[in-house]
Amino acid sequence: MARDYAARCSLSPVRKTWLVAAAAAILLAFQGIGAQKVRVEEELEAYPTESVDLRCQFIDGLGKTKLTQVSWIWEPIDGQRDNIAVYHPIYGQSFPNLSFRDRVVFLQNTLENPSIRISKLRMADAGRYTCEYATYPSGNEQGTTTLTMLAKPKNSAKVVTVQAGSKSVVVAQCEAADGKPAATIKWLGSVGGNHSTTTANGPDGTVTVRSEYRLVPTPADNGRDVVCMVEQRTQEQPWVNTVKLSVEYPPSVSIEGYDNNWYVGRSDAALLCLASANPEPTTVTWTAASGSLPDTVMVEGNKLTVRKVDDAVNTTFICEAKNKHGASRHQVTTIVIEKERIITPGPSTGAVIGGILGALAFICIIGGIIFFIRKRQEDGEGPPKHKPPPPVKAGSSTEMLNKPSEPPTATETAPLSPGEVYYEPTGGEPVTNLDDESTGALNGGAPPVLDDSAKYDNVNELKDRADDGHHDSSNHDTPAASIARGESFVSSAMYV
Repeated sequence: MARDYAARCSLSPVRKTWLVAAAAAILLAFQGIGAQKVRVEEELEAYPTESVDLRCQFIDGLGKTKLTQVSWIWEPIDGQRDNIAVYHPIYGQSFPNLSFRDRVVFLQNTLENPSIRISKLRMADAGRYTCEYATYPSGNEQGTTTLTMLAKPKNSAKVVTVQAGSKSVVVAQCEAADGKPAATIKWLGSVGGNHSTTTANGPDGTVTVRSEYRLVPTPADNGRDVVCMVEQRTQEQPWVNTVKLSVEYPPSVSIEGYDNNWYVGRSDAALLCLASANPEPTTVTWTAASGSLPDTVMVEGNKLTVRKVDDAVNTTFICEAKNKHGASRHQVTTIVIEKERIITPGPSTGAVIGGILGALAFICIIGGIIFFIRKRQEDGEGPPKHKPPPPVKAGSSTEMLNKPSEPPTATETAPLSPGEVYYEPTGGEPVTNLDDESTGALNGGAPPVLDDSAKYDNVNELKDRADDGHHDSSNHDTPAASIARGESFVSSAMYV
């Protein structure tokens, strides 16, 4: 009978789905109601050696739940659950775990608010802390807080002294030790190296990060800067440290001071031996190619001084420097001359450039002045805006010679119309009417020397006048023959 009833009342797949969903919703609702009764903070962060408060409060909306006792249960990240604090309204407080006994206290002696404080925190204290109530009639109620322990890393950076070579080696190290969470290390620099990073987990959950900077060291890298930068959650800003590289190499030697002007009798001529090395050279030695140093030479450290130049210092001086990585030497040959060479200092580069710029500026100014003058001349010689009437010529000298003299006639000119501009010539053409004596314009228009009463008809009258004046005709030249006035520009001789 039961089997037949079950077969007749079997549920369809759709009804089964709805029933499962409804049951799950009812279960979640009951769990939500239960979770809401114990109020705690979900997550907390703390640092070692500090303190943290774990708050817990029981919420009873209806007031029908009876609280029996409350317990704080610690569950490490890797480990078992363990009671660290218990409170009973009759029996009082209890701290079963020895590692927390001296570091845990209840903030209040009530079941409704059994918050605790943990002091002198350790990295191993990280984990889940559950506030659990024993109640009647609903049973146990609880809420859990996750405590995350943070640790500021101990940052450091150091240089690794290396020797110049052809292989890539570690030249600097940077470390962020015992941090949580793990730090990030970056390198900043322009020396062209690369880096590698490793991590190591500590027993208390911290992480140590190490980074090594590598490059192929050269003498030029000695003293150059690389920067280690550490970023981590607990730091307000990145930690930055600058490291100066230390690359050791043998000496490199040079000699300075010789000016090709060591003349006989010169005093205090000096040579300076410069050695670049890391570490600094342990010894610097001066020698001469010809053997021992001349008697006039004095050596003080890396400086060689010739008290008085003579033929004995006409030699080659050698400087040698040594350190633990090797030795190096350099030499210079000094030539002694009879007389001092006068060296005329040439113009400096700045003076040459200044002179060139000054010359260019002067040329530009002269060119501008010439252009301005020519422009003014072109503007002054240009044609007038209104064309003037052509001036009336009195006639050329040739016409005056060929034409008979006529009395000048006045010509009446028409009045100027409004707006018309009249230009009067500044001077007339010269008139040379030598044939017309009536006009009085003889000798090119010059005033006559004698008037008409002083003229004589012929040469005989001139002679008679000369006799009357008691002049000796033998003392005077015979006047030239009369020439037509049109044939010559020269007037006949006159006797006064």
